[in-house]
Amino acid sequence: MSKFKKIFLYIMSTMYCFTGISHFTMPEYFLAIMPPYLPWHLKLVYLSGACEILFALLLIPRSTRRIAAWLLIALLIAVFPANIQMTINYANEHNPELWISIIRLPIQIFLVWWACIYTKNELVSIK
Repeated sequence: MSKFKKIFLYIMSTMYCFTGISHFTMPEYFLAIMPPYLPWHLKLVYLSGACEILFALLLIPRSTRRIAAWLLIALLIAVFPANIQMTINYANEHNPELWISIIRLPIQIFLVWWACIYTKNELVSIK
């Protein structure tokens, strides 16, 4: 793995760890963007936070990296409705930060792409 790719792997892992921890330290933020049709809001906030932390840590070892990247992609897709709900909420509330919620939507696509980089098998060099 190139040095550049490894640095971004550690950045990604750290980012998901911090975001996952914030699900436990600031659950009210995530509760506010839960789509109303979903049950068990607080449990889902905690579950998604725990998944973010676990998947972030699983990115580090080479043996679990591919599955962790795929799990992060699945998680990003699963939480996308919360980002849509945030945009709907901000639009209904005339929140001045509406533009931030709109920008978050395509950022999710970037995050999926970023995780996809680590789903590929790496060739093992024999010396």
